[in-house]
Amino acid sequence: MALSRKLVQQRSSVFGSRYMSWWRSVEPAPKDPILGVTEAFLADPSPDKVNVGVGAYRDDNGKPVVLECVREAERRIAGNLNMEYLPMGGSVKKVEETLKLAYGENSEHIKDKRIAAVQALSGTGACRLFADFQKRFRPESQIYIPVPTWANHHNIWRDAHVPQKTFRYYHPETKGLDFTGLVDDIKNAPNGSFFLLHACAHNPTGVDPSEEQWKEISKLIKEKGHFPFFDMAYQGFASGDPERDAKAIRIFLEDGHLIGIAQSYAKNMGLYGQRVGCLSMLCEDEKQAVAVKSQLQMLARPMYSNPPVHGALIVSTILGDQELKTLWLKEVKGMADRIIGMRTALRENLEKLGSPLSWEHITNQIGMFCYSGMTPEQVDRLTNEFHIYMTRNGRISMAGVTTGNVGYLANAIHEVTKST
Repeated sequence: MALSRKLVQQRSSVFGSRYMSWWRSVEPAPKDPILGVTEAFLADPSPDKVNVGVGAYRDDNGKPVVLECVREAERRIAGNLNMEYLPMGGSVKKVEETLKLAYGENSEHIKDKRIAAVQALSGTGACRLFADFQKRFRPESQIYIPVPTWANHHNIWRDAHVPQKTFRYYHPETKGLDFTGLVDDIKNAPNGSFFLLHACAHNPTGVDPSEEQWKEISKLIKEKGHFPFFDMAYQGFASGDPERDAKAIRIFLEDGHLIGIAQSYAKNMGLYGQRVGCLSMLCEDEKQAVAVKSQLQMLARPMYSNPPVHGALIVSTILGDQELKTLWLKEVKGMADRIIGMRTALRENLEKLGSPLSWEHITNQIGMFCYSGMTPEQVDRLTNEFHIYMTRNGRISMAGVTTGNVGYLANAIHEVTKST
């Protein structure tokens, strides 16, 4: 009896050590650079601290905002609906209204049912679904991603096992678009490559092609037989006009491209935590659209099965009601105008301080982010000496700039850049 007990203990010890070794090789993941900025900001006790790293809208008091149209939509849907699953493709009404924003209210492509579209987990989820679709049905292809881009783009296509290449986009000397480099890279990419494009308010640079440049980009991509995939995270939030912000999409549609689009309501409706987005793909005909949608749903099934319902109801309620949609358009313009105003104020403050540098790029760029041109060392000085927090690439979230801190921010930037 004692021998049996001893044998069991020995076996338990062996099995226990085996189980304990399962995860010994796991190392801590590197910290997300943006989340790390927020953590450091929160830990700083200084009353003068400023966070211009966060990628979420703030009002002029630095506070998070919930739009009036969102609150009214919540009141209308509260208690009126059950909590049943949505279909794998999401809310049909929400998807329909979302397509109108991207393709146009009276789009022939919508009428002809040539668009395969599913509700996605915000823009990130839409990009990931597309990346997996690309890998499954065009496994030989690679994706060209701009330099720089939103850092998560690389993670998304990497984890979908899609080979990545880059194309030139930002010109550090001019702090504007490297159009010559961009054109060369489109021409030199193998025919039939995939190109990731930011539809508006390029993240992180805030640098967008002009309308004429978009037309040239569209022409070249069509000549090379490339597939354009648009990440449109800021429609309406960039200029204050959703139609204007969709101009690049419309140019490509007019030129006869088949395209893919990732849309998000995180920024333009402030639904960050609701994860409401859409993935759409314009196909050759209705039959192809049906097939593509069915495959997108099959990709979603093992990932998350069904998208969440609450955010989708908010979006469909707002866009499906003319009164609420008008209010939304007014509010999204208000957010865009505040950011544009802060760009002007920051530039004017820097110029009044006698900065020897040109700060025209602050107002030439558009959207939530300003690519300041500051070096990592200068950003470190801003943090260490002035308690100002941003990512080390010099990206300023203009949503974090207010009338109350713009003077302090400008003075600090001047101090760390005046000897450049």
